Amino acid sequence: MAFAALSTSPTHHLDTFFRDYRQAPFVLSTPEWEWRSSRDHPPSFTLRIAHPATLNALLHHPNEITLGEAFIHGAIDVEGDLYSALRMADYVFHHPLAISAGSLMLVDQAFSGMTDWLLHGREHSRRRDRSAISFHYDKPPEFFLPWLGSTMVYSCAYFRDPQQSLDAAQSAKLDLICRKLSLQPGEQFLDIGCGWGTLLLHAVQHYQVKGRGITLSHEQARFAAHRIDQSGAADSCSVELQDYRDLPSRAARYDKLASVGMVEHVGLEKLKEYFHIAYKLLKPGGLFLNHGIGRAFHAPTPRDSFIHKYVFPNGELVPLHQTIACAEEAGFEVRDVENLREHYAQTLRLWVAALQQNAQAILSIVPEITYRIWLLYMAGSAVAFDRGDIFVDQVLLRRVNRTTCAMPATREGWYQDSPSSYLHLMH
Repeated sequence: MAFAALSTSPTHHLDTFFRDYRQAPFVLSTPEWEWRSSRDHPPSFTLRIAHPATLNALLHHPNEITLGEAFIHGAIDVEGDLYSALRMADYVFHHPLAISAGSLMLVDQAFSGMTDWLLHGREHSRRRDRSAISFHYDKPPEFFLPWLGSTMVYSCAYFRDPQQSLDAAQSAKLDLICRKLSLQPGEQFLDIGCGWGTLLLHAVQHYQVKGRGITLSHEQARFAAHRIDQSGAADSCSVELQDYRDLPSRAARYDKLASVGMVEHVGLEKLKEYFHIAYKLLKPGGLFLNHGIGRAFHAPTPRDSFIHKYVFPNGELVPLHQTIACAEEAGFEVRDVENLREHYAQTLRLWVAALQQNAQAILSIVPEITYRIWLLYMAGSAVAFDRGDIFVDQVLLRRVNRTTCAMPATREGWYQDSPSSYLHLMH
C-alpha cells in the first residue's frame, strides 16, 4: 500500500483500509484529491494532509510519535472534531495492515534536542527530575492562565453538576480534598508538588491551617510566593523550591499531607521511597491524600509515546494496585479510594476549548509548535480517559497510631456545599 507512489487518488486502497471503520465519518484531503469515509453521512472532521508521502508514512508506521510529529509540524491538520480524529487514529494504530515500513522524518531537530538533554543521568535522579519538571512547567504563568482559568489549578476538577463552570468545579475539588483530610484550624499542612499555590491558599484561607508547599518548578514557586504575599497570608503559609526527598529531618511534624498531580513524576522505582518519606513526615494518626493519574491494569503501554517525548519526559503512570501496595508497605492504612476518570475527561475538554478560544493570545507567548503540542496532548488525554486506558484517583491514607480512629463514619460530610466565597488572588 505505497500511497506515495500513486499518481491518482488511492480510493480503492483507502476503501480497503477503512472497510471496518465504524466511527465518526471524515474526509481525507490532499492538494491533489479528496476521499470520504462515508457518502451517507456528513463528516465530523476533515484531515488535511500536505503531501501524499505523509499519508503513506502515517499508514505504514502509525504510532503516537509519527502522528504527533506530523500534526505539530503542520504536515497534517484537523478541521472539525479533534476528538473524533484521535479516535480514528486509534483505529489506524491497531489496523493489521499498518505494518512498520519506515518512519516519518518530520522532527525539527532543534526542538527535539530540547528533550534529548533531559535523558542524561540516572532515571528519576534529583537532577533529571528537576530538568523534566522544568521542561513541562517552567513556562510563563500567562501561558496557563487563559485556559486554566482564574484558579490556576492544573489538575482534575470535580463537577458536582455537569453544567458547572471550570472555576467552580476546581474550587469544589479543592474543598473536597480539604474535607477528605479533615483539615482543622492550626494544623500543620504540607502540599507536595504545590503547583501554583491554589490548594495551599484555599486550605489556609478556609480551614485556617498553617501551610507549606514545595515544588521543583521555578515559575510555580515564584508565582505561588507572589500570590501568598498579595493575599496577606505570608504568616500562615510559604512555598519553597525543594525536592520531596530533601525535606529537612523527615521527622513527624505534619498533621496532614496532600500531593495532587505530582506522583506521576515519581516513577515506580521510587514509589516506595515516596510513601516512606510521606509516612515519616506525618504525625501518628495523620492523613495523606494522594491524587494522581494512573494506567489501567489491562491498558497497553505505548512503545512510542508522544507525551513522554514532548510533554512529560520522565513521567510514569502506575497501575492502582502498585500504588496501594507501595503505600501499605510504607505502613499506611488505606481509608478511601475514589476514581475521578470522567471528571478529568471533562476538565481536559474545557481546557482544550479555552486553549483554542485563546489561541491568538497564547501564540503571542509561546511558539506555534508549543501550542500544537499542548493541544494534541490534552485532547488525546481526554480520549484516553474516555476509553478507560488511564484514570485519576484520590487515595486517602492514614498513618496508624494504634488507637481509636477518628475518621468520620460516612462520606456524607465530604459532599456539602463548597465555601460560598473563595477569593482567587491573581494579581
